[in-house]
Amino acid sequence: MDATAIRRLKPKLLSYLQEYRDCFGRSDTRGHLKTYVEGQLSKLDRKSVEPIALAAGVPPRTLQQFLNFLEWDQEQLIDTLQWRVARDHTSDDSIGLIDETSCPKKGDKTPGVQRQWCGATGKQDNCVTTVHLGYAVDDFHCLLDSELFLPESWSEDRARCRAAHIPDEMTYRPKWQIALALYDRARANGVTFRYLTFDEAYGGKPEFLRQLDARGQAYVAEVPRSFTGWLSAPCVTDRPFRKGSRGRGRTTPRLTAGSAPAHSVEYHLNWTPALKDQAWKRWRIKDTHKGPVVWETKHVLLVPKDENGLPGKPLHLIVARNVRNPSEVKFFVSNAPPETSVKELLHVGFSRWRVERCFEDQKTELGFDHFEGRSYRGLKRHQAITAVTHLFLSEMQQQLGGEKSGTDRLPGPHGRGRPGALVGIGTHGRATNSRSRRGRNRLHPATQRPSTSVTQQNNTTSTRRAGHPNDRPAALRMEHELAL
Repeated sequence: MDATAIRRLKPKLLSYLQEYRDCFGRSDTRGHLKTYVEGQLSKLDRKSVEPIALAAGVPPRTLQQFLNFLEWDQEQLIDTLQWRVARDHTSDDSIGLIDETSCPKKGDKTPGVQRQWCGATGKQDNCVTTVHLGYAVDDFHCLLDSELFLPESWSEDRARCRAAHIPDEMTYRPKWQIALALYDRARANGVTFRYLTFDEAYGGKPEFLRQLDARGQAYVAEVPRSFTGWLSAPCVTDRPFRKGSRGRGRTTPRLTAGSAPAHSVEYHLNWTPALKDQAWKRWRIKDTHKGPVVWETKHVLLVPKDENGLPGKPLHLIVARNVRNPSEVKFFVSNAPPETSVKELLHVGFSRWRVERCFEDQKTELGFDHFEGRSYRGLKRHQAITAVTHLFLSEMQQQLGGEKSGTDRLPGPHGRGRPGALVGIGTHGRATNSRSRRGRNRLHPATQRPSTSVTQQNNTTSTRRAGHPNDRPAALRMEHELAL
């Protein structure tokens, strides 16, 4: 959508913003939301407070106060956004996306800023990092919530935190704990996910996986090659043992004597016959201007090693290797039922580009990374409003573009694609189509809050490297197709 198209949508925008009116106690404060959102939708090169205010003929200090000092409820703003998604976009095919993004910053006053890994610059850099929960179904995706990652150096310096208006109760938390809190809040607001997916920075945290499983949430997690388990579950005994009836007995339960040790998934790929000797199966993930993105996979059940060194609940293990770059190997695990098809799990695992696209759109189009303030409240409000603006664009893009037949649909139970599923599989490369079956929830602002333009596809970092303009894709023999 260009600026002219957006201007024609102004009546829809005003109606959309009315959904958030209860977040503001005063009409003049509510009017600043419209100014800020219209500024983010404008052609301004820089979409920070001052350019937005000057373009709207508003004193910059007015919008600065709107972000930092005026009384309105930014938490209710996010709750309302999530209620709207639950009402209008609930689907059996929904995928939750957990990821983080970094914004480079100068100086040392922006909340949470420090030298750390910055994905935007691809190196250690001075930046702030935020953890996000996204939502994707069919041809629609958006960000549901975000939270600042507060480094330990900040958490231990409470004077510095108070100067940035960071609440005393906000302390350092690992990113997976932040992600879990975002998930719990969205679920409390009625958002449901058939699956969650995330990269190895989160999949490599066994406690995170256990917490999701305890909540009954299915996931497809990329894990590091060091992720440990057995392909054949070892025997466990509860029999006490005390040598010569003296000394301290061995703990129980425990692995029986002579049990094989747990090994990394990389070890199993290279040395365990059940995986090593298995034939690779090729999948066409998607087509790009450089040719098809093709990965080949192996699949087994893995018994992970739990926190006590004992076998845990069996998980799917999928090893995926890039055909064009065989050194690029990914490992995925999933707690989906054993009969779940590889097609379904691959579709979810390779859907993370959707959250990356949300980040790209919000940064390049809406000024997500243009925040220049020194207040945690201002940062939270800026990110909340950006999510509201992005949701409007996503919904308008969906409405104006119409329903795309079979876009990013999950296959049915036992790997059977429902009529119209975009995820097509077959030796002849035929994809099927399916119609959306969406449940409708009523928006209910009285729900208690817990104690927290998309026009083209974007590849993930891994798939972006696949292929070459001079490759000859016709030479690849496809056994299966997975269209994203």
